[in-house]
Amino acid sequence: MRRCPSPNFNERPEGTVVDLALIHSISLPPGEYGGDAIERLFTNRLDWNAHPYFATIRGLQVSAHFLIRRTGERIQFVSCDERAWHAGPSVWKARPQCNDFSIGIELEGLEDMSFETAQYDSLASLLRALSDRYPILDVAGHEHVAPGRKRDPGSSFEWHRLQALSGWPAERFAGLSGAPPAAS
Repeated sequence: MRRCPSPNFNERPEGTVVDLALIHSISLPPGEYGGDAIERLFTNRLDWNAHPYFATIRGLQVSAHFLIRRTGERIQFVSCDERAWHAGPSVWKARPQCNDFSIGIELEGLEDMSFETAQYDSLASLLRALSDRYPILDVAGHEHVAPGRKRDPGSSFEWHRLQALSGWPAERFAGLSGAPPAAS
C-alpha cells in the first residue's frame, strides 16, 4: 500500500469507537480513471483550471482514509486513528457526523457504474485487516448515511459480492440489510 499524506484531517472526538466502514466512489474528472487528480484533490494540490469540472469543486478540502484504484492498488491518505473529511453532513443509526466514527474508503469509479474484481478483492482484504484493529460493526455506502444528498457507491455496487468475499454476515452490510433511516 502506498501512502500519500493529506492535510485534510483532524482528531477524532476523545473516546470515539471506530465501528463503521464507509464506502464511496470517485473519479476525477468524472468518468476518467488512472490519473493523479484524486490524489491532488485530497492533498490540496489540484489545479482548478486543468479541467472545466474542477471549477465546480474549486476550494473543496476533502480526504479519505483510503482510495482503491481500478487495479486494486490501495493508497492511504489519512491514518485510521485520525478523522478524515469524507462524509460531510451524515447520520448512521442515529449517530450524526459519521466522519467521527468511520473509516472512509473511496473506490475509483462512478455511481451506478460497475467496479472491477480487483477492487472488490482489495476492499474485502482491507475490511478484514481493519477489523483486526477496529471493531467494525457495519459497512455502509455514502448513499446510506447521506440519503438524498449522495448516491455513491450506487446501484451497481455488488454488496452481495463484497459480503461473500469478506465472510461477514449480511446484517453488517447496509446494501443488503437495508439502511436505517438517517434520523432513526
